[in-house]
Amino acid sequence: MTVFGVDAVQSAGTGELVVGAKDIVTPLARELARERGVTIVVATARPATAPVAPATSNGATSPASPLVTPVFTPPSSNGSSTPPAPLKPPAPALYRRGAPLHPSVAPAALHQPRLRRPEVTGTGKSVKRVVVVGAGHVGMITAMKLAEANIIEEVVLVDIAEGLAAGIALDLTHSTSLLGFDTKVRGVTSLAEAGSADYVVITAGRARQPGMSRTDLVEVNAAIVGGIARDAAAISPQTVLLVVTNPLDEMTHHAWRASGLPAERVIGMAGVLDSSRFQALTGLATDSSPSTVSALALGSHGDEMVIPLSQARVGGTTITHALPPAKVTALVDRARNSGAEIVGLLKSGSAFFAPGASAARMVLAMATNSDEIIAATVRAHGQYGIADGYVGLPARLGRTGLREIVELPLAADELTAVRTAATRIAERVADLERIPAPS
Repeated sequence: MTVFGVDAVQSAGTGELVVGAKDIVTPLARELARERGVTIVVATARPATAPVAPATSNGATSPASPLVTPVFTPPSSNGSSTPPAPLKPPAPALYRRGAPLHPSVAPAALHQPRLRRPEVTGTGKSVKRVVVVGAGHVGMITAMKLAEANIIEEVVLVDIAEGLAAGIALDLTHSTSLLGFDTKVRGVTSLAEAGSADYVVITAGRARQPGMSRTDLVEVNAAIVGGIARDAAAISPQTVLLVVTNPLDEMTHHAWRASGLPAERVIGMAGVLDSSRFQALTGLATDSSPSTVSALALGSHGDEMVIPLSQARVGGTTITHALPPAKVTALVDRARNSGAEIVGLLKSGSAFFAPGASAARMVLAMATNSDEIIAATVRAHGQYGIADGYVGLPARLGRTGLREIVELPLAADELTAVRTAATRIAERVADLERIPAPS
């Protein structure tokens, strides 16, 4: 007995693969044979007398092949033909994960035509390259969501850990036919290898551990973010930096200072994430879809997060009419502390699905010149009575970063809370200024 694998099919070219009656053809080899049009036939013993050649339609005979018979002869339309007994299926150990089973053992549900690759329906790639620095969980999700959007020619993951970014990039590439996108995904170990980029997303840094505050991360992450921002600006002088690393507000300021880029091209991701958390929690509390909840999280990405309830809606009605005040206050508090809640549940590591999706959402808003108002950490210049400094505010983003800060009619106490957040951030930034910028 001989086991025939894919090598045998490849050697057969587009012809026939002759096997013995007791030989085994692996499922992977059968699958490859179907794809390449290779006919698998079973050799039979030479009969003592020559077989009678089958008659053709005009009564003539045609040469017979005494040594081979088809593996499977499909029945005719009148059912007169009977297929021979199938080959004995190989041992289960020969089956690869996900391979089609032999007809004698496969459930009927598996005998369906193979799915075609979904068609890519994009109108063309409007962005040449987005670089995501940090191939951890947040960076991985960011890269995946950006690639799926199918409007970017190339998404490049960068991580100093040898092979990590390349491995994740290859894994994402393997999903292109499943998800219907053709974005090129690449993984490298340096920004120089990545090349110039329209947008650089900075997710690299140390993640929070249980008991740690975002502020605890300042010094270690400032060194990381500062170096990345400096290198990104040198390689891509026209790029837009999107900062995801915590503590978000301070790191966004630090990236701006280290990069030397205009403030409009250095933006922090926080408000989109905090807004999404509040929308999700409110949807659960009101038994409604989060898509019917409208709210913006402003201020800081931390204790000074502000959700202007005067602007929040649930299904078209103000949130204060949809829920009792105590419940609304509890939802705001839980949204504010959702990051710590997840850290506590995970025991090791921090949130990554929603942060990664939020970062991608911001890049796509810029790439498409979206007109939507989102919350982002941007540098104010007098808006909301804030003279200067980074803080979470309503904004419209465009291809080159911040298009405008949108001034909403906030209630007096909400406006005060946003200004207080800006003051607290400025105080922490002043402490951060003692850390020398990378040189």
